[in-house]
Amino acid sequence: MTPGGTPGAPGVVVVTGVGRYLGAHVAARLAADPRIERVIGIEPPESGSEFAELLDGVERIRIDPGSLGGLLADLDVDAVVHVALVTAPDSQHGGRSAMKDQNVIGTMQLLAACQRAPRLRKLVVRSSTAAYGASFRDPAVFTEETEPREVPRGGFGRDILDIEGYVRGFRRRRSDVTATVLRFAPFIGSTADTTLTRYFAQPVVPTVFGRDPRLQFLHFDDALEVLYRSVVEDHPGTYNVAGPGVLSLTQAIRRAGRVAVPVLEPGLSGAAALARNLGFGRYGLDQVDLFVHGRVVDTTRLEREYAFTPRSTAAAFDDFIRAHHGRAVVSRGQLAAAEQRVLDGIRQVRAAVRERS
Repeated sequence: MTPGGTPGAPGVVVVTGVGRYLGAHVAARLAADPRIERVIGIEPPESGSEFAELLDGVERIRIDPGSLGGLLADLDVDAVVHVALVTAPDSQHGGRSAMKDQNVIGTMQLLAACQRAPRLRKLVVRSSTAAYGASFRDPAVFTEETEPREVPRGGFGRDILDIEGYVRGFRRRRSDVTATVLRFAPFIGSTADTTLTRYFAQPVVPTVFGRDPRLQFLHFDDALEVLYRSVVEDHPGTYNVAGPGVLSLTQAIRRAGRVAVPVLEPGLSGAAALARNLGFGRYGLDQVDLFVHGRVVDTTRLEREYAFTPRSTAAAFDDFIRAHHGRAVVSRGQLAAAEQRVLDGIRQVRAAVRERS
């Protein structure tokens, strides 16, 4: 029997990143479970009060990761849920340097504190399918055992590899702790507000000419369900978490009633220029490579071990469309006309290039 009084349900749970959307919802979901005695949310001192109402049943502690020290031991923590990750650099908040500090150094400091927590029995870590990278050498489908064919070019993908390496070391040192690593596909859905949803919310969506990558999405509510089950049940190991099925990029754009505008890829060495040409702004190279090469993962292990199947990629994307747009931005006829104008423009550019040569 665990301290929470119910098999599988921990007594005291710490959730990192409750000042952000995902962390706040995970903490609130756990606090609503009467089997769990205490849910403690960790957030940096500068966090705002955006989720104060949602976190009404959560004890909040504002502290820098480097100051965790023996706090987890003092709290008699049974489980830690680490979701405080930054997925893309933000120039207004320290850029890539601050992103790496939070993702890599912050995780390292948290795991050091976890190692000194004698009652800790469960660790759940948010990871990402970005760990596999995205390149032309990728297999059709990644399983949890598949090694990336190339090191991810983007900072987030490299951070994820470092984080998972630290977790493997923690597992060796604390074999008594059930460690769960969840490699999430990009979030989407009615409530999601991410770089991905903002990309598809544009009336005109830039794509890379000649590329139509296969994509998988994960509904935010399904991510929340998997995180919750990882805490109240025992699921050691690493799991791909994604909606079954795929959508090509052009299929997704058409479903959203958007207009795709292909741009020329300036070459693999022009990564920064490609990001600017695509209009991604603060998007990282992880997102750029995803929309060039795509990525599909196998979720058989998740479905077998959790007895849970997330809603399909297409269903998750349709929920996003209904909630964020209500209706298509353009009609089918307008869409066809716009696409024809784009094709005409491409032909004119090609003709001009031939004439100059």
